Amino acid sequence: MKTVRIGSGAGYSGDRIEPAVELAEKGKIDYLGFECLAERTIAIDQQAKMADPSKGYDPLLAERMLAVLPACAANRIKLITNMGAANPVSAGEKVREIARSLGLKKLKIATVTGDDVLEAIKSGSYVMEETGIAVKAIADKLVSANAYLGAEPIVEALANGADVIITGRVADPALFIAPLIHAFGFSTTDWHMLGKITVVGHLLECAGQITGGYFADPGYKDVAGLARLGFPIAEVSEDGNFIITKVPGSGGKVTTATCKEQLLYELHDPHAYITPDVVADFSLVKVKSVGPDCVQVEGGTGHPRTDSLKVSIGYIDSYIGEGQISYAGPGAVERGRLAVEIVKERMQLSGVKLTELRCDLIGIDSIFGPKLSENSQPREVRIRVAGRTDSMKEAVRVGNEVETLYTNGPACGGGAWKSARQVVAMGSTLIARNLVKHNIRYLEV
Repeated sequence: MKTVRIGSGAGYSGDRIEPAVELAEKGKIDYLGFECLAERTIAIDQQAKMADPSKGYDPLLAERMLAVLPACAANRIKLITNMGAANPVSAGEKVREIARSLGLKKLKIATVTGDDVLEAIKSGSYVMEETGIAVKAIADKLVSANAYLGAEPIVEALANGADVIITGRVADPALFIAPLIHAFGFSTTDWHMLGKITVVGHLLECAGQITGGYFADPGYKDVAGLARLGFPIAEVSEDGNFIITKVPGSGGKVTTATCKEQLLYELHDPHAYITPDVVADFSLVKVKSVGPDCVQVEGGTGHPRTDSLKVSIGYIDSYIGEGQISYAGPGAVERGRLAVEIVKERMQLSGVKLTELRCDLIGIDSIFGPKLSENSQPREVRIRVAGRTDSMKEAVRVGNEVETLYTNGPACGGGAWKSARQVVAMGSTLIARNLVKHNIRYLEV
């Protein structure tokens, strides 16, 4: 039976680069996917594009391509990524420039656009799914609006001979199901098969999470070699069943437990995992160990796709000012609590205009709160004060007040740090599928 091997080269924008190189050099893979686009990332990249029209793609794009393109070209591996972010066209031009600098020949690069629906969202009657607020009400604060495309444009690019495919916002599993649709000739209306291979995409999309990275918990779930963690490979058969494995000798591990944890990742309803390509059903998925670092996965099905696409919306929400300082030795907790009270009072006395204030003692109550932390008495503590404001000017004042504790607060404060930043918040809405049209541009090396 024909099989296709797909490697996952990244699970987020800042992920390690060496495991992807290992996959390209030693993984005997046919395709290498890089999933690098979180919901907030594209809004931040859109701001970068607004400042410089040649930017707006993933900041590590060049470094990743320099590292993996030689091995991908030598081993005839197709590379698929959403590192185009807010500017796939410029990303494609950058990759062509890098390929030429490496002396690579006969490389075809495809860039996929069409996910940017900001103007349509501004002019339509859309509401935020999370709050019910009309999108028009915050039109002046909008930074980005990107519809989640599916596998279709990637499949089209592969059919036209693309070696490197760079997209903006596509659904994470689409990066991995597209090569399977292309290689096996699956119909894009075969809902059962699309649901089945969406399991592949879902398991691969977070890279090292399924090979033990996010899984590790010393003493309970021990994982060796995390500093040289290997990223996953899916070996997929034309019946849609597959094996998850990794490069032999790499760090981490692939077990039924690591696969089950990743299967449950962000899975709100196992019967209806909605993607642009299919409504997948993971409820009957089964995993079985078939060897060292080899887990067989079967099951999964699907139902017809929805008539709408999710749109991820980025908008300027507010500003946050933050300050931190540490206390150590006898009475550290008491001095930390006194410092917090001083800062709170100073906010009122100096008239800092806050819409929200949060004060934590990291290591004491920053996660579980004071009620669950009454008996914790460490000999060192760090306070963190964060205030939400409507302007950068007011946000700066929050950190300044914490910094003044150096000489105006409890004894022996040290390691003060402060920052002020703009908050890009995220929301979502739905757009009719027929209003979103993709476009593919090809570049030759």
